[in-house]
Amino acid sequence: MNAIDHHWQRFTLKQKLSRYAVYLVLVIAFIQSIQSVEVIPEFLLDAPEQMADMFSRMWPMDFAYYPVTVHDAMIETLNIATLGTLITLIFAIPLALMNASNIVSSTWCHWISKFFLVSSRSVNSLVWALLFVSIFGPGVIAGVLAIAFRSIGFVGKLLGEALEEVNMGPIEALKATGASWLSILLKGYWPQVLPAFFSIVLFRWDINVRESAVLGLVGAGGIGVVLDDSMNLFQWDRVAVSLLAIFIIVILAEILVVNVRKRLI
Repeated sequence: MNAIDHHWQRFTLKQKLSRYAVYLVLVIAFIQSIQSVEVIPEFLLDAPEQMADMFSRMWPMDFAYYPVTVHDAMIETLNIATLGTLITLIFAIPLALMNASNIVSSTWCHWISKFFLVSSRSVNSLVWALLFVSIFGPGVIAGVLAIAFRSIGFVGKLLGEALEEVNMGPIEALKATGASWLSILLKGYWPQVLPAFFSIVLFRWDINVRESAVLGLVGAGGIGVVLDDSMNLFQWDRVAVSLLAIFIIVILAEILVVNVRKRLI
């Protein structure tokens, strides 16, 4: 093996100044952030004691509360995540096709699709939930639509990138035979992006299960409503049951997604 010849060279003065300028900006930004947050030292010092007191109130858990309210709320949470993910596909797939440059060549279509995809990702699911609660009122519909509109940008962007990375050989062969646009899409693009499609949808569903668990805090249905009611009434033993149920459902959803991906992909 040939020895690697290392050639060491000092940074130039301009490079050094640039590096130190970046460090200085980061330090100033950190200090400015600390000042704007207005951290109260007394609260920080008292936090361990308050946390210990809260955990002591959570134990023993009121497990009898689970079949009364928590179970139905968790099923509702799963329904919100699942329906929201399915509705997402209705909008995300067309936007992904419009965003893929090897399928649609129109610049205007690209900009329109990017606008909707970026708009969806830039608004948090809780903000979407607040918007739909104000339109449709508190309930499951607001939660489903919040999950759906939040997921459009995620699914559409990743699916569009997967479409742009396909092997164009089969596509050109289909075009040479005079196949229709729909046939090219179904026989050329779809088989190649199928593994990525299932991976994206399953991953997004997993995320939506977690996000739908907190939408009830703003009135959008699910376990969050039960959790919010228990917290407002200082029923910490019931809060603990709700948190434990959320934790178990998230773990089970993660295990389910991993197993399904292994079988489908």
